[in-house]
Amino acid sequence: MPAQFSRTPTVTQQHARAAVAALFLTNGALIANLLPRYPEIKSALALGNTTYGLTIAALPTGAIAAGLFAAALIRRFGSAPVAVIGTVGTSIAILLAGISPSAGLFAVGLFLAGALDAITDVAQNAHALRVQREYRRSILNSFHAVWSIGAVLGGSMAAAAIALNVPLGWHLGVSALVFAIVALVALRFCLPGPDQVAQQPDGPGQGTSAAAARGGGPSRTPVSGRTVLVLLAFVLVAISGALVEDAGNSWAALYLSADLGAPAALAATGYIALVGAQTVGRLLGDRLVDRYGQRAVARAGGVIVTVGMGTALALPTVPGTIAGFALAGFGVATLVPAAMSEANDLPGLRPGTGLTVVSWLMRLGFLASPPVVGLVADATSLRVGLLVVPLAGVLVVLLAGVLSGRRRRTITAPG
Repeated sequence: MPAQFSRTPTVTQQHARAAVAALFLTNGALIANLLPRYPEIKSALALGNTTYGLTIAALPTGAIAAGLFAAALIRRFGSAPVAVIGTVGTSIAILLAGISPSAGLFAVGLFLAGALDAITDVAQNAHALRVQREYRRSILNSFHAVWSIGAVLGGSMAAAAIALNVPLGWHLGVSALVFAIVALVALRFCLPGPDQVAQQPDGPGQGTSAAAARGGGPSRTPVSGRTVLVLLAFVLVAISGALVEDAGNSWAALYLSADLGAPAALAATGYIALVGAQTVGRLLGDRLVDRYGQRAVARAGGVIVTVGMGTALALPTVPGTIAGFALAGFGVATLVPAAMSEANDLPGLRPGTGLTVVSWLMRLGFLASPPVVGLVADATSLRVGLLVVPLAGVLVVLLAGVLSGRRRRTITAPG
């Protein structure tokens, strides 16, 4: 008769989880060490605003240019080695960008950093999903929470370096060395072997197919039109999360200060509220997903985003807007991990393909969002431009049905 499945992770699995968390931490911290020093680099290179804007666009451009190569590299070398080598390469590229003597070399460094970061991002998520399958419960959201913590750590390191007048080269050199060592040590504890994913009809990551159980490897079915449509829906869910995140990154402080008259220090709390609430949501997300399923958590998150930010824009006040950004961050906390997790295990796709497509197209969302919001803001107002946030919440509510529902993990008891 069926019995509820329960087991304690092995020491090897616990070590692998810690190793993946370390990779996510380094990935969040590396670029965050560079971003606060952009104004210093702009001044040192005597860049005008237009040249500066075009130069820093090299970072997302590199990510888009290289992102689709991640799946092939993972299949050839394995997710853990690709993630670690990508981390080491990213750290070197960021250092080169920071100490570049010209705008052209600065752009080249950023392009390489973006390219390697995109490959690292897919690889570390692929390995995180391997560990999640070993655990047989949701843990992916906790890794993304660690990434957010890493970003705060990196930004804090940069702020401290600026306050202490640490030269840019020394600061980024130490950052590169520390996080490269962390990644190399983490590789020792990652899961060994290939990244073959066993597909089965009842959903992603829930066990192995009969063929795999016999040692025949993952089952494969031809890619159908329905699979393509479902993958597109996952992409739109991820882009919705990206749009909301970018609204906080790019526009929260400007909207609060320029449109609502908040002092600069207070205006900065809009972004902090979004990221902080998103981190909390990711720390809680795995338990919520295990209890209610990806579908219910995503749909509830979409409602929170729509109502929270919609109310803040309808009734604009400084406290209400900060609360609206916080609710938006909390609502989208699990969206990107959910889309990545389920796309990675779509039947008929080669290992890593679905994850790579979602990650790559999501970055297009990050690239397109700022100019779109800016164009709307110039034509009307930034308040109208920020309607992209509640609209993204509505889209999530409509698309949440493609995500998996709650599952009972069971085994057959003897007799």
